[in-house]
Amino acid sequence: MNPEKPTMKWVANQMPQSDDSKELALMAPEAIEKARQFHRSFPQYQPTPLTGLPHLARHFGVGGVYVKDESFRFGLNAFKVLGGSFAMARFIAKQTGRDISELGYRELTSPDVKKDLGEFTFYTATDGNHGRGVAWAANQIGQKSVVYMPKGSSQTRLENIRAENATATITDMNYDDAVRLATAESAKTPNSVVIQDTAWEGYEEIPGWIMQGYATMASEAGYQLKAAGVDRPTHIFVQAGVGSLAGAVTGFFKNLYPDNPPTIVVVEAEAADCLYRSAMRGDGSYEKVGGDLTTIMAGLACGEPNTISWNILRNEADFFISLPDYAAARAMRILAVPLTGDAAVISGESGAAGIGALIEALSNPKFEALKQALKLDKHSEILAFSTEGNTDPDWFRKIVWDGDFPTPSTHYR
Repeated sequence: MNPEKPTMKWVANQMPQSDDSKELALMAPEAIEKARQFHRSFPQYQPTPLTGLPHLARHFGVGGVYVKDESFRFGLNAFKVLGGSFAMARFIAKQTGRDISELGYRELTSPDVKKDLGEFTFYTATDGNHGRGVAWAANQIGQKSVVYMPKGSSQTRLENIRAENATATITDMNYDDAVRLATAESAKTPNSVVIQDTAWEGYEEIPGWIMQGYATMASEAGYQLKAAGVDRPTHIFVQAGVGSLAGAVTGFFKNLYPDNPPTIVVVEAEAADCLYRSAMRGDGSYEKVGGDLTTIMAGLACGEPNTISWNILRNEADFFISLPDYAAARAMRILAVPLTGDAAVISGESGAAGIGALIEALSNPKFEALKQALKLDKHSEILAFSTEGNTDPDWFRKIVWDGDFPTPSTHYR
């Protein structure tokens, strides 16, 4: 018997509505503007590019494709630092009796704030990008960080974290168990806190701050689209691990366009598709995925949803997609070697997931029903987020140079 070939799976959101007003309020434009102003205080700050791909859009018969390229973020090659740094600042503000508006980069790195806070250790678990962002932010403010990584994590990503003076190790656990380890170790360590981009009962404030930090990227994209002549995106493809980014993006744009929100498509790695499975269940509860969660999309290898984000996504997202590795690999190659006239985007495995799902929907006849359900046509203005650049050079070369994870022999348009 031939093994079943990997294929993209999708489901339209038909879950019953619940009250998500509390979670949506976290993503209100005025709240996100505070996060954006905080990030603007950093000397490294520049808005990351929004790269239009007009020739790709024309090739696939849609109005526009725009990719937010996070490979330029703070020199760290990924968006994650936005969440960790803002959450750490909010935590320090609370600990020292300050308002976040008083804690820009200059104040955070001042002797006065460190004296008021004391010596602190920030714990986290990560596949690489989030941990590097937390370690970088802790290093900037002269504090310690401890980072646990799941088994199979990239040695390059580990060394990038250690370069920020973090204590970092690769464990023999999956991501979700590494989160539990970080939480347990912090509980035993005086003057420490967990900065984790997922939420569970009793741990929700800091993940909410992280989501607000992530939304700086969405806010920038909103301004950049208008500057490009796009009043609003008709569609947004956004990847999800625990769902914090997806919930932040969905909540922000739902607030920004309450009367006519974009169609939101949430994309997960097939090996860790807890949100897709939850949407398939259809009753509004969420499902967990266990095991090793093996995928090239390491940043999405998370099997347990962020509870804050889930309440946004179950109400506001329109479609959920489970993406096989080959589709992300194909998108990496298409972005790196674009059609003539389009700019190249160097996107890592997790970074290319959203574009991978879009290209499958537009190019693979098997997904004609999805294309029709999404109403993708010449009027569509599509926003996607390349959340990381080349953060693991070995994997990148294997995929882009050597053609690992080839596209199955299926006819594409």
